[in-house]
Amino acid sequence: MVLSRVTADDLDAVHEIHADPRTSVYHPSGPVTDLESSRAMLDLWLADWEERGIGYWAARPVDEPLVLGFGGLRRAILDGREVLNLYYRFRPDAWGHGYAAELARAALDVGAGLGKVVAVIRDINLPSHRVAERIGMKKDRTIPYGGVPSDVYVT
Repeated sequence: MVLSRVTADDLDAVHEIHADPRTSVYHPSGPVTDLESSRAMLDLWLADWEERGIGYWAARPVDEPLVLGFGGLRRAILDGREVLNLYYRFRPDAWGHGYAAELARAALDVGAGLGKVVAVIRDINLPSHRVAERIGMKKDRTIPYGGVPSDVYVT
């Protein structure tokens, strides 16, 4: 898998992946419903790279243009402190191939020394819990996040 900085050309893939109800089953607000919302999401990700020098990647198979998913690190505020939030979301046909763990490990490598890395995962999202645990993260606590109970994993 190849991880590259997101670009404006990734808009269709951002929308396709985030509008799919299967990829948003654990997201409190559900799937993205319109292209403008996906564009706003991508614009935030692009701004992260420009303003902070860190952000989400597009994940692709080697030598293929298809975007399998997105993820990486974004600066966020948790409990009043700046952290690096680990995120990953992949198209359903990419599930079960180890891509999320591969991306998450790469993100941890990048984040080493840049700040505290956390993953805030909805308490019922067992597949994401397994990814976090597989890469060596440990559950620290449960908090209300986005209006739902979520577990905070730390490195």
